[in-house]
Amino acid sequence: MKYLKYYIATITLILAFFLIFLGEYYPTIFFIGFSLFIIIGDMVVKEDVKEESFSHTILLNLPMYLNFGILMLVVLCSIFVLSGNEQNNFSKLIFNYFNINLVHASQTINIIDSISIIALISLFIGIMGTVPGHELIHRKNNKFDLLMGNWLLAFSWDCAFAVEHVYGHHKNVGLAIDPATAKRGENIYIFIFRAIINEHKDAWRIELNQCIKKDIGFIGIHNRLLMGYMKSIIITFIAFLVGDISGMLIFLLLSFIAKSLLEVINYTEHYGLVRVKGEPVSFRHSWNSNSMISSIYLYNVTRHSSHHEKANLKYWELKSYKSAPMMPQGYLTMLYMALFFPYLFHQMMAKKLIEWDKNYATEKERELSYAQNKNSGIALLQSYSN
Repeated sequence: MKYLKYYIATITLILAFFLIFLGEYYPTIFFIGFSLFIIIGDMVVKEDVKEESFSHTILLNLPMYLNFGILMLVVLCSIFVLSGNEQNNFSKLIFNYFNINLVHASQTINIIDSISIIALISLFIGIMGTVPGHELIHRKNNKFDLLMGNWLLAFSWDCAFAVEHVYGHHKNVGLAIDPATAKRGENIYIFIFRAIINEHKDAWRIELNQCIKKDIGFIGIHNRLLMGYMKSIIITFIAFLVGDISGMLIFLLLSFIAKSLLEVINYTEHYGLVRVKGEPVSFRHSWNSNSMISSIYLYNVTRHSSHHEKANLKYWELKSYKSAPMMPQGYLTMLYMALFFPYLFHQMMAKKLIEWDKNYATEKERELSYAQNKNSGIALLQSYSN
């Protein structure tokens, strides 16, 4: 069972492949059910604080590798259904091999179903693509894992993440220069665009410096960003073959939403936390979570305090850190709150930030946090710092 639980994300992808294309209402029911399963599950299932040992680590890597092919199928089928095209070789292949009638699904779904497919597939790209991709790109000495990680990130056009996250974010987390660390009271929508732009800028700067340091050409196969963009272009071209221009545009929309959801997760993972430049990264510089369902779906990235303290640990090696600063709710709940109810998110996190200032921050960090409190526009934080 301790191995099987990490196959739940992959099993969910397979279920979605066979269920959401059955016709009207199926995509909407699946999207609502999937969201509620994680949100309510995190609330009612006890926290996962066990730190288990595993002998057969290939079984823990396998679901991440499987995700790529299954996710590709689900994404391409969704593109065909949403693009509204006539039957083509792709839809015939899916019908012949899987008995799934994509033409029927395209003709019967309503506009709410279409929105649900877009939301669901964007979440899938994030949960089953970006998250395992994130795990694999940290394995800098394993070429196969790096390759698979970059292909999984290609779904969201996020090759910059493979560079900036590993060599930038982990070094600069909690600092003002870190694109992925949100300030207290920062607008979530402004943060998304600021983070995306600055992460790409930082990634190009890091890659240029690496090429100069290694004395290799900036244009060529050694440039990780160029190779990453090529992977995304290949998937985009396949989307074009499946759904013509509309299919390609739908894929680019899914990619952008998935990338934006990653930034919302970054927003929640480090919201309002500060660190003094030159001081080491500690478990206190990330919001941690031991919510059971989120942890299973997200390959323990929820144990974010441990991940930032020792980024070389595999996902099954991460510590639960019960004494770390904790998110008030599970990951998907926090994502939906930050995105759709930002006022409630800020009010909820204001109390957690005051707790962090009192119990976790050093004196120098309090100086930084108090300055942010005054500029946050959040009354509770402002009154606390006066």
